[in-house]
Amino acid sequence: MKVLFTCGGTAGHVNPALAVAQTFEKYHPGCQVLFVGAEKGMEKRLVEQAGYPIRCVKVSTFERQLSWKIIRHNFKSVFKVPVGQWQASRILRQFKPDLVVGTGGYASFPAVREATRMGIPTAIHESNAFPGLTTRVLAKRVDLVMVGFPEAAEYYTHAKKVAVTGTPVRGAFFRLDRAQARRELRITDDKPLVVSFWGSQGARDMNLMTEDFVQRWVEEGRPFHYIHSGGRDYETMAQHLKERGVSVTDHEVRPYIDNMPTVMAAADLVICRAGASTLGELTAMGKPAVLVPSPYVAANHQFKNAKVLADRGAAELLEEKNCSGQSLYDTAVSLLANADKRREMSRAMKELATPRAAEDIYKALMELL
Repeated sequence: MKVLFTCGGTAGHVNPALAVAQTFEKYHPGCQVLFVGAEKGMEKRLVEQAGYPIRCVKVSTFERQLSWKIIRHNFKSVFKVPVGQWQASRILRQFKPDLVVGTGGYASFPAVREATRMGIPTAIHESNAFPGLTTRVLAKRVDLVMVGFPEAAEYYTHAKKVAVTGTPVRGAFFRLDRAQARRELRITDDKPLVVSFWGSQGARDMNLMTEDFVQRWVEEGRPFHYIHSGGRDYETMAQHLKERGVSVTDHEVRPYIDNMPTVMAAADLVICRAGASTLGELTAMGKPAVLVPSPYVAANHQFKNAKVLADRGAAELLEEKNCSGQSLYDTAVSLLANADKRREMSRAMKELATPRAAEDIYKALMELL
């Protein structure tokens, strides 16, 4: 069996595909798996770290704002489309997959679209409560649409088939419990651990707020352990902290959390965006969270994602426009001081979990085949 997965742009698109790929290998040890992503996307690093081969195609984003700069960007993107389609077609002819699965991002469009033209069974998965542009465009063409939230199914009235599967989480997130993870991170005292990140690529404005958070944390004597991922703005953030005279280690503030399953397992509180893949991991592990949804995503879908959890008491929801480093710090300290509330949030998180999502997606894909 040969399965081609295509995704990209953020870890939120890549990690669900990795989880499903691992499930295929579990049931079909001899199967061949290939990933297709964008030339300059972070998916190349993530997929290769997971031990899978990846081929790259030329793609570009389409922005939905009006300015001369964005119009020029979109105009250039139009000319990259046929190149990406040709590259994807070539990869499909060479690999000859039995199935093509897209899990979102512009990088998934060329391979899925070409596969539908070539008569190869195709499926797409949308993790968010509101579908992304790529998913909406492809939904009428593919054989199966899978969604992470039941509320999302209503957007696919013209799809051939829609299945509610939840969002898959990689098996590594279930490998360690809190005590084991803390030992692996060499945390030997009883102080709680707070983890923060603003998506796999980071967010400049939120990192600026986090600088205030880190400064107060250091000034108050590091009352809890702390790990933050700065993403692509890490160097700027590190320089700002140095200029402030705030000394932190590479363990505490880093560009990317490569060992996220271990770090999240050890965490007592997570502060982050509200991408669906991250929420899937939080619910699977039952981690209390402070969610600051990105206001810059299509249809404000992260706010919709976060509200599902906040309404169930699983998370605190803070909008970025009302947020500051001080308010984030105060919220974190308040939650760390209230063990009963965190236990209740953890229970609510687990009630929202879909721990068998990868298995359910695998079964749906096998039925398609």
